[in-house]
Amino acid sequence: MNIIPEELAKNRIAKRIAKIFDEWSKERVLFINLGVGIPTMVADYINSQKIFIQSENGMLGVGPAALENKKDFNLINAGRVPVTETPGCCYIDSATSFGMIRGGHIDATVIGAFQVDEEGNIANWIIPNGKQLGVGGAMDLVCGAKKVLVAMQHTTKEGKPKLVKKCNLPITGLKEADIVVTEYGLFEFRDGRVFLKEVAPEINIDILSCITDLEFCLDKNLKIMEI
Repeated sequence: MNIIPEELAKNRIAKRIAKIFDEWSKERVLFINLGVGIPTMVADYINSQKIFIQSENGMLGVGPAALENKKDFNLINAGRVPVTETPGCCYIDSATSFGMIRGGHIDATVIGAFQVDEEGNIANWIIPNGKQLGVGGAMDLVCGAKKVLVAMQHTTKEGKPKLVKKCNLPITGLKEADIVVTEYGLFEFRDGRVFLKEVAPEINIDILSCITDLEFCLDKNLKIMEI
């Protein structure tokens, strides 16, 4: 089901997650990591100067995607997209970069996913017999980051739910999901349950339930999605 165009959906998801970080950064400086795909788009919408984006390749201070006439292919993000630097940007070796991740020094990571299930399990690195490059740093990130946000479209291209009762694809991390943002809702995982905190303005709860396989509760402060 595609109520809104795919490109709009992806930008909406990235924009909503950027708002989460902008709000969170009012408390303190944040160090976050963005995965490939929709997650990398989050950098384009972050406004706070107190957020530093770390990339596994050793860039600490990843900024928005570079304009066409400003591209420097020595400066790339995890998705190999030419990017800009934010003030204070620095470069570190891979050992230090992964040390930040494995040592628990990253406040949050944003990753894409093929499936997320009721227990917060995440499957994001391979569809058997499909074409994939490998898991990359995802397993380190979901275990090492203090908070895990998943940015993904609500259904597959064939219209199947990606929020499922039980993942049937290879798992990247067990019970690691904290927040999932799709174009149709914002879900939070807490106390072993899934809560819907925001729903998109184009749909209602009945429609959302039809395209969501897992069971979710309505948050007591449920509101229309901030887009």
